[in-house]
Amino acid sequence: MGALAALQEEHIRHAVETPALTDEDAARLRRYNVLVSIALMVVCNVVFLGGLWVTGLKMDTLVRIPEIFNPTRDVCLRFIWRPVEGGDQPARVCSEWINLSDPSGNTHKIQKETEVVKGGDGRLYFEHGARVDYRLFVFIAFVVAIIVVGVRTKRYLLARYRRQLIDRHSSFDLSSQS
Repeated sequence: MGALAALQEEHIRHAVETPALTDEDAARLRRYNVLVSIALMVVCNVVFLGGLWVTGLKMDTLVRIPEIFNPTRDVCLRFIWRPVEGGDQPARVCSEWINLSDPSGNTHKIQKETEVVKGGDGRLYFEHGARVDYRLFVFIAFVVAIIVVGVRTKRYLLARYRRQLIDRHSSFDLSSQS
């Protein structure tokens, strides 16, 4: 509660110390605020899309959904032998298949991270490994950095323009008093 009261007191003190703008200057500041907002939206989106284009990052590869061979829907094209974790003998696994319900006709492949694991019941299971690509965290940090820089830039530009309006207004007052 004390922190909230301190913030309110600081806001009131700041409002008292800063001179008020005329209606015309307030309208100019609002128009400038809208122009800066629109310009920063465009610039930040260009930076974001440019960053995606330069890195060649594909959004659909950031979160991996494991592809699993289903013998009722798929036709296996190639088998491989994979070692079984918890077992002595390797297992024969379909490594490349065509999904009959996929209209693209692309072949699907087993992921390199997929391991064959022998369960407690003696059956074989697939362990698909990490589903999240760690580039996702870098991507999120990049987006957050763009947002933070955009907000700080907007605050700086608006404060600078407001100061210019106040200085211009106070210089007119001084020249009219002479």
